[in-house]
Amino acid sequence: MFYMYILKSEKTDSYYIGSSQDLENRVEEHNSGKSVSTKGKRPWLLVYSESFVSLSEARQRESEVKSWKSRKMIEYLIEK
Repeated sequence: MFYMYILKSEKTDSYYIGSSQDLENRVEEHNSGKSVSTKGKRPWLLVYSESFVSLSEARQRESEVKSWKSRKMIEYLIEK
């Protein structure tokens, strides 16, 4: 199983959108500082995820959500 996920920074109240095969491990990597792009905004909370059969589907959905560039749309997705 592959995942598209959304994390929320408790420090900056910002969102991070990504994809991974091992969701639990990936969130741990973000919170341990192993991911350079999210290191300075720790701690992160997993607030949303969707599962897919293939990595290409998960990355396609990740790109779609990132293209919105709208906090309101991302928050609507999370609340839905």
